Amino acid sequence: MKKRKASIKRKTSETSITLGLDLNGNGNFSIKTGDDFFDHMLSQLAKHGGLNIELKAKGDAVPDFHHMVEDVGLVLGDAFKKALDDKKGINRYGFGSAPMDDSLVAVSVDFCGRPYLVFDLALDKKKVGIFDEDLTEEFFKAFTMTSGAALHLHKTCGKNPHHTIESAFKSFGRAVKDAVKITGRDIPSTKGSL
Repeated sequence: MKKRKASIKRKTSETSITLGLDLNGNGNFSIKTGDDFFDHMLSQLAKHGGLNIELKAKGDAVPDFHHMVEDVGLVLGDAFKKALDDKKGINRYGFGSAPMDDSLVAVSVDFCGRPYLVFDLALDKKKVGIFDEDLTEEFFKAFTMTSGAALHLHKTCGKNPHHTIESAFKSFGRAVKDAVKITGRDIPSTKGSL
């Protein structure tokens, strides 16, 4: 199996991020962003996506972690795009749904090269720890922009925002694992490219 890895560094006046991604991983991770809840969510993505992720991110925390969360999404999406290369042989489409107590989120992803996000989690714009719930959408929006993926997240049920966001990240991991697995030899498109 060919190596499907990417290493990305991004440094701005607002954030400093280094990321290593291995799509052929087994769910190992080392993640440090300064926000324990966000670390926990990214760990769920790695574990349930079968991805090896090494991430160190620092960002301004005033008034919130917006820049850091958004930039991690940008860097992670870019790493996926590089690691997938020409996308030859991948499944392309992935679907995942993982219940978390009262919450259930269904995720569908298509690594089609056309970024699009449908975000239907109906969060209350509050905080989970120091993490602003609305940053969940910012993370996924940034990921789609640089990865070129079409991504749909739909909350089926759930009242607890922690559980809803965690279900989203676990489901996203399962969908990504499904989409990036090698299932053939050709590019999965009638156009011949993605």
